[in-house]
Amino acid sequence: MSRAAQTPADAYGTAYEALLAGWPDPTTTSELRTPHGTTHVLHHGPEDGPPVLLLPGGGGTACSWRTTAAALGATHRVHAVDLVGGPGRSRADGRPIRTAADLTASLDAVLDGLGLVSASFCGHSYGGWIALRYALAAPDRTRRLALLDPTGCFAVFRPGYLLRALPMLLRPTAARTDAFLAWETGGAERDPAVRRLDALAAELPRLRPVTGPRPNRAELAALRPPTLLLVAGGSRVHDAALVAERARATVPGIETEILPAATHHTLPADLPPSALSALKVFLSA
Repeated sequence: MSRAAQTPADAYGTAYEALLAGWPDPTTTSELRTPHGTTHVLHHGPEDGPPVLLLPGGGGTACSWRTTAAALGATHRVHAVDLVGGPGRSRADGRPIRTAADLTASLDAVLDGLGLVSASFCGHSYGGWIALRYALAAPDRTRRLALLDPTGCFAVFRPGYLLRALPMLLRPTAARTDAFLAWETGGAERDPAVRRLDALAAELPRLRPVTGPRPNRAELAALRPPTLLLVAGGSRVHDAALVAERARATVPGIETEILPAATHHTLPADLPPSALSALKVFLSA
């Protein structure tokens, strides 16, 4: 089938395969049946290494973590997850995920399916909100928590970001999404395979993601797992300095670092080497 004749799903599948082909060797895949759907997971690293679950942002997939997987895979067992209801290869063929409690239950089922009592979690954007919510609800199953420019955790979206995103949200197309991502990243070079997959995801049907309020000060003060926050200094999503300041003021012992050259949508695919090193050290502590 020629590219011109491809359906959006065909084009997306081809782009997913192209990105997956660049993952470090060996990478394996699995499908975990859970009460809330079938979760597609990519695995890399020694099977006896400390487990780390990687959760993508909204519109992202497990594939976008390939540089992180390569950096962590020498010492850790990486499990990168396609979110049920989002793009990627997970399937919403179970009970609907309607609440934050459902998200927690779905991650419990993923850990159970992987045969894990606990794991560290690393989430980007919306995946960071999910990871933080899980750490608050299930601290005994969360060894360490790493948040990459998370949304909905410490600060609100900038109005200008939401206004710029509105046309893409009202009538999503690959071209509109690509233009929006180029605006947010300031034209910075991004992994072309990740960029293509993110743009094509806009033309696929997906479920509305579960959202909720930011955790309150009392919840954040009670956060038990050691936490690392990496904030994109060039993010147009929110005020990076404000995010870091509020995190330090509310989460005891949190480690924070602002990444000057990063924007929200250059992460996690183009996480700077220094940040990859900091993440590896943190997860190994």
